[in-house]
Amino acid sequence: MTYFPYKDFSYETLLNQPFIIVGPCVLESYELGLEVAEEVKRVSEKYQIPAVFKSSYDKANRSSIKSFRGPGLAKGLDWLAQIREKTELPIVTDIHEPHEADEVGKVADILQIPAFLCRQTSLLWAAGKTDKIVNVKKGQFLAPWEMASVADKIRESGNSKILLTERGNSFGYNNLVVDMRSFSIMSKFSFPVVFDATHSVQLPGAKGSSSGGDRSFVPALSRAAVAAGANGVFLECHPNPDAALCDGPNSLNLKDLDKLIGQLKNIWSLLI
Repeated sequence: MTYFPYKDFSYETLLNQPFIIVGPCVLESYELGLEVAEEVKRVSEKYQIPAVFKSSYDKANRSSIKSFRGPGLAKGLDWLAQIREKTELPIVTDIHEPHEADEVGKVADILQIPAFLCRQTSLLWAAGKTDKIVNVKKGQFLAPWEMASVADKIRESGNSKILLTERGNSFGYNNLVVDMRSFSIMSKFSFPVVFDATHSVQLPGAKGSSSGGDRSFVPALSRAAVAAGANGVFLECHPNPDAALCDGPNSLNLKDLDKLIGQLKNIWSLLI
């Protein structure tokens, strides 16, 4: 059973081998979340690689106040708990405020800190105090070496179960670029380093009231990141990205997940 059901899942699972974090950007419905999770599990088993299901109950940093944010905390956690129980996949989801940490920690195996909030001391502390794994997205405004101080804030809470995620840096207006040196630099902090392939091809605010993106670059950047030393790859997937309610332009089509994970597994096997 190589997908590591949540009952057996631990930080050591991620320390000892490559892994993937995959799911739709936001929970549009329970049915869509389950559809994606079941495909993630199938691919995980096929390629013998641990997988974590990702989706958000609330996207609090949308470009427009009119943008879809998700089902909210209570309904979203209920859907995530059901998906977790049905598929046995571990779960990761974002928190945006310190008071959410304890409630989310009852369901999620990993608490995720969004990039824009990666230096929020109270949020990092609250996530750390749950004793769950904490995945921190590196802010688009930070150098990779600055993530050492971010990790220290979590460690001061008594929790060293940390993941650091690269998701590109601001490159002028409405554009991001990935510095492949980040993986070597952040790996020196002794935590697994993840590549957020789909947010790295985002074009923030490029559509005025929403972000754009170009998903065609996701496979190439993912392969490059794994070759450069990424321990895990984060991918937002949707069965119909053009109709997605959040981050559709940069989301991978679910039908393309199998091929990409097969390629990444082959690259990882050459490096181990």
